[in-house]
Amino acid sequence: QLQLVESGGGLVQPGGSLRLSCAASGFTLDYYAIGWFRQAPGKEREGVSCINNSGHYTNYADSVKGRFTISRDNAKNTAYLQMNSLKPEDTAVYYCAVTLYSYCPAYTSQWDYWGQGTQVTVSS
Repeated sequence: QLQLVESGGGLVQPGGSLRLSCAASGFTLDYYAIGWFRQAPGKEREGVSCINNSGHYTNYADSVKGRFTISRDNAKNTAYLQMNSLKPEDTAVYYCAVTLYSYCPAYTSQWDYWGQGTQVTVSS
């Protein structure tokens, strides 16, 4: 059964760091782009970052550029989101997603599989 499981969320103080992981089972991630999304209370889900199948292309939302880094380890069938200099406005449930495209798609509807999410809370 195809499954994505996020981990690594938690409570952190402003300025702190967290690393989220997205582990896939039931299929191999090698050929597909992977994305991270987040949804804060009362807000729509937004795209945070994407990495293509080879890892040679990445993109980021303006709000996280320079602070977050997406990566992947195809040998471990896992993707990561390193989050540094966290701010209270980064508080949200973070989701990873996989598209059956090798590149980062333009539309949310093009993401095919989603994890269950992990909570990130940035607060003093």
